[in-house]
Amino acid sequence: MEVKVLNQKGAETGRSVQLSADVFGVQPNDHAIYLDVKQFLANQRQGTHKTKDRTEINRSTRKVFRQKGTGGARHGSLKSGIYVGGARIHGPRPRDYSFKLNKKLKRLARLSALSYKAQNQQIVVVEDLQMSAPKTSEFATMLKALNINGRSLFVTADMDKNVFLSGRNIMGNVVMTAGNINTYEVMKASHLILTESSIAKIQETHAK
Repeated sequence: MEVKVLNQKGAETGRSVQLSADVFGVQPNDHAIYLDVKQFLANQRQGTHKTKDRTEINRSTRKVFRQKGTGGARHGSLKSGIYVGGARIHGPRPRDYSFKLNKKLKRLARLSALSYKAQNQQIVVVEDLQMSAPKTSEFATMLKALNINGRSLFVTADMDKNVFLSGRNIMGNVVMTAGNINTYEVMKASHLILTESSIAKIQETHAK
């Protein structure tokens, strides 16, 4: 697949790049994408949620009322979960939500996500961005010139602090390096903006 390279003003540079079919042209696997996104979101969960059970509630343990003769159910303690201020019945406990996935499956998920973007013509290639200092307004002007609406994922070949700082304050925009892109961020973005030099890095890193 051939994509034209645009400059920061959204105009064609006269150059084009070839997107490898091994990375951007595979048959997408929806289930692989689902599992990879599920793992990504699960790994973000802290799992520190917790409520107090009966052994942790500081209340009187005396019998609330006599066992028989009241016409009501028997109760042995104010710690019971049916009383206000009592314990939480079957409440959440600290746990680890993370789980492992096969490396080949995760690779297939990333390639499937990239291929979906290519199929839907949601990939924009721009010439390498050079910024002498962080400038959010400059980055925002570029996105407007490229006619990018909605959430976007801007991918650079290597970590560029000025580009990262310029793009991170724009709502709906994420800046990542080619080696760190993941299925979740690719699928969540409405447009994938690739710098010219990042394409070779993506194809080298994720085709293995």
